[in-house]
Amino acid sequence: MESLLHLAIMWSAVYFAALVAHRTRLTPVLYYLFFGAVMANIGVLPSESGPFIENFAMLGIIIIMFALGFEENAANFLHSIRRAWGIALFGAIAPFVAAYAVAMWFFDDLSVALMVGLTMTATAVSLTMVSLKTLGLARSQAATLIMTSAVLDDIASLALVAVVVPIATGAAQPQISDVAFVALKAVAFFTFISFLGGWLLPKVEDGWFSHIPVIGRGSISAIIGAARGEYATLTILLLALVIGLIAHAFGFHPAVGAYMAGLILREEYFDLGDSKGNAWRITKRVIDDAAFKLVGPVFFVDLGTKIVFDPAVVLGIIPHALTLLVAVFVAQVASAALAARYTAGSSWPEALLIGFGMLGRAELAFVVMDIAYVQYAILPREAFYMLMFTTFLLNVLVPLTVAWWKPKYVRLDPWHAMPRGDERLKRPRDRTFRLLHEGWLDR
Repeated sequence: MESLLHLAIMWSAVYFAALVAHRTRLTPVLYYLFFGAVMANIGVLPSESGPFIENFAMLGIIIIMFALGFEENAANFLHSIRRAWGIALFGAIAPFVAAYAVAMWFFDDLSVALMVGLTMTATAVSLTMVSLKTLGLARSQAATLIMTSAVLDDIASLALVAVVVPIATGAAQPQISDVAFVALKAVAFFTFISFLGGWLLPKVEDGWFSHIPVIGRGSISAIIGAARGEYATLTILLLALVIGLIAHAFGFHPAVGAYMAGLILREEYFDLGDSKGNAWRITKRVIDDAAFKLVGPVFFVDLGTKIVFDPAVVLGIIPHALTLLVAVFVAQVASAALAARYTAGSSWPEALLIGFGMLGRAELAFVVMDIAYVQYAILPREAFYMLMFTTFLLNVLVPLTVAWWKPKYVRLDPWHAMPRGDERLKRPRDRTFRLLHEGWLDR
C-alpha cells in the first residue's frame, strides 16, 4: 500500500504542477521536477523509489516518446532528414564539446566529462514543441526541422550511451570494434523498423510479401478494427511496448523504440468504415492523456525526488552551473543556427529560431542523467546537481527566447513562418497578404 500512497502523492504533485505551469506558461516538466524535489526534501516522498514506482516511471517515459512519435507524420520526418542532418550533427557536437570541456575543467574526470557531454547532447523534443505550439508555430517549417534534428540527436545520444557507459564504468575499453558493433546494431534495428512500417503493418496488395500465408493477407488495420476498434488503444500500446523491448534487446533505450513505433503508425490505419476518423481521434486523446497527464509525468516527479538539497553542495555548484549554462547556450544556438543557414538553406530569422528551439534539454537528457547518476553512480552529486540546475535554466530559456524572437521571425520571414499544408496560395506576396489579413502575424 505504501507504493500506492506514493503514487497518489505524485499524482497530486502533477495536478498542482500543471496548474502552476498553466499560470506561468512554462512547460510542466520543470514543475514536476521541482515538486518531486521539494517533497523528497521535506520527507513526503523517499529519494529512493521502490520497484513499483521505478517501473511505473519507466513506462511513463516510454508512453511519452510513443505519443510524440504517434503525433508526427512519418513522411514529413523522413523528408526533413535531408535538410536537418547538419543541424542535428553540428547542433550536437558543439554542446557536447562545450559541456565536456566545462566538466573536465571542474571535475578533471574523463567518465564524468563524457556523461555530462552526453546529457547536454540530448535535445528536447516535447518541451520545444509545446513552446512552439503555444505561440502558434508548431506547424512552421522551423518546427519540423527542430523536431527532426532533436529526434536524430536523441537517437544518436542513446546509441552513444550504449558505448560510453561501459567505458565510463570501467567495464570495457573504447575499441573500434565495439563502436562498429553498436553502429551495426543501429542499422539492423532501423532496417527492422523500416521493414515493419513498410511491409508488415500495411496491407500490401502486390509483390512477394502478399503471398506469405496468414501474414501477407492481414494488416494492422484489421487488428485495430477488431471488435469495432474498441481495443485500438490497447493494440498500439502493446506495439509500442514490444518495439521498445526489441530496441532494448538491440542495446537502445526502450524510449527510442517507442518513438519509432509511433512514427510508423499512420492515421489511415484507423479507418474503420462508418467510424472513419473517430478511432484515430479517440485513441490519440487517450494516448496523450496517459503520456502527459497520467503516467508520463510520474517519470519526472520520480527523477525530481533524486535531488536531495545539501546547502553546501548547492551553493558550491552555482559557478559550475552558470559556466555550463553560458557555454552550452552559446555553442547550441551558434552551431544550430549556422548549420540551419548553410546546410538546410534556412533564412537567418528561421535559423536563429531553430537555434533557440534546440536549447531545451528534457526527456532523454533526464534519461541519461538517470542512467549516469542513479543506475551506475558515474556522476558525483555535484555534477548531478550542476546538470539539473543547468537543464532547468536551459528549459526556462526556450519559451522565453522563442517568444522574444517570434515577432521578428514572422515579420522578417513570413513565408517560412506560415503553417505547413496551406497549398491554396503559391506566391510569397499572396501568402504574406493572407497572413496579414487573417491577423496571424499579430498572434
